[in-house]
Amino acid sequence: MDQQIAHYAQKLQYEIDAADLMHLRSTGRKVVVVDARTAEAFLHEHIPGAINLPHRLMSEVATADLPRDALYVTYCDGIGCNASTKGALNMARLGFEVRELIGGLDWFKRDGYATEGLAAVSASDVACAC
Repeated sequence: MDQQIAHYAQKLQYEIDAADLMHLRSTGRKVVVVDARTAEAFLHEHIPGAINLPHRLMSEVATADLPRDALYVTYCDGIGCNASTKGALNMARLGFEVRELIGGLDWFKRDGYATEGLAAVSASDVACAC
C-alpha cells in the first residue's frame, strides 16, 4: 500500500489538470503556462495568458529571461501529442519547476475553459467534475 501511495503522490508532483491549473492561477501563485507546440498552432488557438515556446526551441538562451521563481505548466494538443512531455523534460533539464497539463488544450476546452487565438472558443457551462 505504501508503494501505491508513493506512486500517486509522485505523479501529482509532475502533472496538473485544468481545474487545478485555474485554481492555482487564482491564488496569486506565479504560474507560467507554456504552449510547447509550434508558433502556427499557438496562433490558431491557445490557453489564455500562455506563452509560446516550442519544445524544439527550448534552450538556455531561449529561456534566459524567464523568471526562475515560477511554476511552469507545459501543454500541447492533448492525448495524441507529446510536445508537452518533451517541453516539460526540457524545462526541467534547464532547472525550472514544471508540471505537465493532463489532456492538453483538448481537455482544457472539454472542461469548459475559454481559449484565445484565431479559433478561440468561449467558456462553456461544462465544468470539470474533479
